Amino acid sequence: MRVVVLCGGESSERDVSRSSGWAVAKALTERGHEVMLVDPAAEQPVLAERVSADDAAVLVPSVPPAASERAALGRRMYATLTSGPVHEQLRNADRVFVALHGGWGEDGHVQAMLELAGIPFTGAGSDVCAITWHKGRSQAVLEAAGVPVPPRVQFDPAEQPEPPAGIKDLLANGPVVVKPVAEGSSVAVRLAHSIEDVTADSPVLIEPFLSGREFTVAVIGGSPLPVTEIELTTPLFDYEAKYQPGAVREVCPAAIPAELAEHLQELAVRAHHALGFGRSYSRADFRCDAAGTPYCLEVNALPGLTPGSLVPVAAAGAGIGYAELIERLLET
Repeated sequence: MRVVVLCGGESSERDVSRSSGWAVAKALTERGHEVMLVDPAAEQPVLAERVSADDAAVLVPSVPPAASERAALGRRMYATLTSGPVHEQLRNADRVFVALHGGWGEDGHVQAMLELAGIPFTGAGSDVCAITWHKGRSQAVLEAAGVPVPPRVQFDPAEQPEPPAGIKDLLANGPVVVKPVAEGSSVAVRLAHSIEDVTADSPVLIEPFLSGREFTVAVIGGSPLPVTEIELTTPLFDYEAKYQPGAVREVCPAAIPAELAEHLQELAVRAHHALGFGRSYSRADFRCDAAGTPYCLEVNALPGLTPGSLVPVAAAGAGIGYAELIERLLET
């Protein structure tokens, strides 16, 4: 097929996405497809007219791009996707492989543009991405579907001069995790030990810190991959830990009892369908409390696809090579 791979973009995860995009493009080239690689937010958006399987891997820096860059990136991205030669290449593609993470690539903006233009693309549609991207809304959907989620308090400093009183109740049992309501790759996730620590300049979700083990389960087309355990050397699986080699140990299949593995897979599949992913793919992240009870922290609509990312690790645990995995995702 003639495939255009979209990567990069305007979000804080653009470096991760560029790494995913190069890896995806090389895998599709290896499988015999004709691949163009595009970063719509770059000054020169076409990174490669045709990707070679011998191109070097793109590494992820230890810190995300500065927030001050995002406005200019967004303007270029919008112009690239809605007019000009790249837009025509998208229209002429047999399939657009969306390897964007975060921002417009994961909140439904890009998917809506492609849908309006009638361009076929991989992954979930704009409606599913929009609800999944907002952690507060997606957790409400999961809770209604019977997927256990942590107790939580939302704090929007633009609407509330002081953190809500409910945060004190959460802090009564230990530290809390403060995370952006809409962000990925654990960007800006931090621990807070007191109400004074709970500061924010954008909407955040506050949850109790769960001190148990951490797991993730990828689901493709409604079928779960093996459970992966994330063995941490730090309290949180933050941005730096996720993308720097050797920062964490990812074990797949996880060394856990069969009953727990089946339970996590069942919860991941239930979350997948509750949010409307259907035949697409997703990745559900879980963390256990001190008693070993798992809670779903979030579901990812466009999880990382660097060779060391969690979905490829889970696929390898099932005996699925990287190129074969990407071929499967091309069909979603």
